[in-house]
Amino acid sequence: MADAESLAALYGANRDYLRPWEPVRDDSYFTVDGQRDNLQCLVEAYATGDMWPGVILVDGEVAGRITLNNVLRGPLQTCFVGYWVARAHAGRGVATEAVRQALDVAFDGLGLHRVEAFTRVDNHASQRVLQRNGFTAVGTARRHIHVDGRWHDERFFERLAPWDDGIALTPPASRSSV
Repeated sequence: MADAESLAALYGANRDYLRPWEPVRDDSYFTVDGQRDNLQCLVEAYATGDMWPGVILVDGEVAGRITLNNVLRGPLQTCFVGYWVARAHAGRGVATEAVRQALDVAFDGLGLHRVEAFTRVDNHASQRVLQRNGFTAVGTARRHIHVDGRWHDERFFERLAPWDDGIALTPPASRSSV
């Protein structure tokens, strides 16, 4: 919740930069109160285990956001990763490192088996971030997301846990403590 002011300023400064990639947002979203409301929803979803929200920091300052969304348990043990980095930090490895750290949370902290991601087919920078983190392109989802005024195709990526052996439902440490 303490990041609401920083996020509002960052979203405001990067609104045009993010427009091609983000859903249409009401003007209130870019305010401190709008970010407080958004963060409250994220905190509630975190409390129920549905997601893991994070901010991306560079030298202690908020530089973007990253989330592990739609955490599914049971036989799936999966989630989706979503992220963005402010224009000032793009192309400097910041998103690559943020995704690497989020994968540690997903696989080691949450014990998930798979992390999935979608990128617009023309978002080559985000695809490089995923590929540098060991994601594999699976295919293309036609007209998958409506952003920037129209439907866009997206590439679908996946990354399996390093402990995946094709059999185990949970990581080795989790199995030994059960």
